[in-house]
Amino acid sequence: MATLPHTILTDIEGTTSSISFVKDVLFPYAHERLPAFVAAHADDREVRRWVDAVAGEAGVASDEEVVAILREWIDADRKHTALKALQGMLWAEGYRSGDFTAHVYPDAVEALRRWHADGHRIAVYSSGSVPAQQLFFGHSDAGDLGALVSAWFDTETGGKREAASYARIAQSLDAQPDSILFLSDVVEELDAARAAGLQTVLLDRHQDYPQPRTGDATGGHRRVEGFDGIDAG
Repeated sequence: MATLPHTILTDIEGTTSSISFVKDVLFPYAHERLPAFVAAHADDREVRRWVDAVAGEAGVASDEEVVAILREWIDADRKHTALKALQGMLWAEGYRSGDFTAHVYPDAVEALRRWHADGHRIAVYSSGSVPAQQLFFGHSDAGDLGALVSAWFDTETGGKREAASYARIAQSLDAQPDSILFLSDVVEELDAARAAGLQTVLLDRHQDYPQPRTGDATGGHRRVEGFDGIDAG
């Protein structure tokens, strides 16, 4: 990759940040505090919107039943927009109270800062809600990184394994697809992005994937083990 594309679109979990932070910190935090959060905010318009959406989809009547379903979805890591929205609200309380800060790999921090300084546009596309993404980057181990990001996308744009989602992102960014580089640790997401015309790089971090994915396992995508390998090649 002799010249880095103008726009860098990046995933979060397993790409800029460790999978273990989400699995071992954020998910357990949401699982533990969700019942009290829903009970305390049951009359808040945005909370009610998502609780009612889950109730209607699941065919249940009580908030307690909805909470039980949501906790099952947390355990299953289900990519559901309502769950992601509610988790984002709950995590906001955790970030703001200092219960935790978000993990971002040092090589990702350095590269994102360098790319931003060099005039590249940085965007984020994650299954977590946009507010959750903004909180994540705003309360990272390295401080507030939110100003480095100019656009945020979540599953309201569409599924991350659907080519149409990446076409929508390119349109939203007013960019030609081939002027966007998508970074992810998930081959199926990269496949979808490539089908939409984006450039792609597979992040295969040893910390997250102890067994390296090489050969056919890369899906034909360029493979790097950290952000420091993206500019080189």
